[in-house]
Amino acid sequence: MKLTRLAAGLVLGLGMACAAFAQTTMKISISTSQNSHQGVAIDTFAKEVAARTNGRYKIETFYNGALGGERESIEAVQLGTQSLAFSSTGPVPNFVPETKILDVPFLFRDKAHARAVLDGPIGQDLLTKFDAKGFKALAWAENGFRHMTNSKRDVKVPEDLKGLKMRTMENPVHIAAYKGFGIITTPMAFPEVFTALQQGTVDGQENPLSVIISAKFDQVQKHLTLTGHVYSPCIFLMNKADFDKLSAADKTAFLEAAKEGVKVNRARVDSDDAKGVADLRAKGVTVIDDIDKAKFVAALTPVNAEFEKQFGKANIDKIRNYK
Repeated sequence: MKLTRLAAGLVLGLGMACAAFAQTTMKISISTSQNSHQGVAIDTFAKEVAARTNGRYKIETFYNGALGGERESIEAVQLGTQSLAFSSTGPVPNFVPETKILDVPFLFRDKAHARAVLDGPIGQDLLTKFDAKGFKALAWAENGFRHMTNSKRDVKVPEDLKGLKMRTMENPVHIAAYKGFGIITTPMAFPEVFTALQQGTVDGQENPLSVIISAKFDQVQKHLTLTGHVYSPCIFLMNKADFDKLSAADKTAFLEAAKEGVKVNRARVDSDDAKGVADLRAKGVTVIDDIDKAKFVAALTPVNAEFEKQFGKANIDKIRNYK
C-alpha cells in the first residue's frame, strides 16, 4: 500500500514538474539579416521573453525572409499560423489603413521628432487600431530615414529621379509619392530586391542606411543620395488571440520585452547612421549628402495636396508640429 502511494506520489510530482516546465514555442521573423537593426530587435525580444517568463515561452527567431516577406509574415500573424512578426510599416497600411499617414514624405523633422510622435499619444493611439484587425501591436520600433540608391547616375535634384525604375515597398503612399518624382515604381517584397538590382530588373531602391548596409546593396548600387524622404517605423506584431490567452503577468512580460527590443533597435540605427556613409564610400559608393531638400519637398507639392485631402491637413499638421 505504501509503495503504491509512493509511486502515485512520484507520478504526481513528475506531472507537476512537467507542467511547471511546459514550454510554449512561438516564431518571429524579419526580412533582413540577423546582423542588422531588426536582428538585434528580435534577438533581444526573444531573450527578454524567456527571462521574464522563466523559460515558459521560447521565441524562435527567423531571418532573411526565411518565413516569407513582410507582407506574408503579417498575413500569417493575422491568420494565426505564426504568432509574431517584426516588420517595417511598408505593407502595414494594407492591413491597418490608419497607419498610412506615417508614410507621408518629409513628415518628420528628424529621428527624435519621429520617436516622440510614436512613443507619445499619437503613436500609442495608432497601436490600438491593430486590435480590430486580429493583431496585438506590442511596440513601435525603427527602420530609419529612407534614402535613394541606384545604378545609373548621381541624384542631386528631383529631376534626376525621372525615369528611374525603382523598387518600392508594397505601400500605396510611397508609390503615389515616388510617381510624383517621375520614378517608375515597381512594388516588390524585400527578399527579391537584391537579385532584381543585380539583374537590372530595377535601377534602384530606397531604404534606411541600416538596411542598405546589412543587405550589402553596395555590391549592386553605386549611387546613394541622402534624401531622407520618408521616416520608416518598424513594429512588433503578435496574433491577437495568442496575446489574449496570456496571463496578465505574461502580457506585461511580452510588452516589456518588446520595449527592450526597441531600445537596442534604435541604438543600432543611430550607430549605422553615424558610420554608414563612411562605410559605403569606402566600398566605392558615391554618396550625395548635401541636397537641397526644399527642392524635393517642392516637387511633391501636387502629391502632398492629395495627401492633405486624404488624411486631413489638421492630422498631418498635428504630427508635423508635435513637440
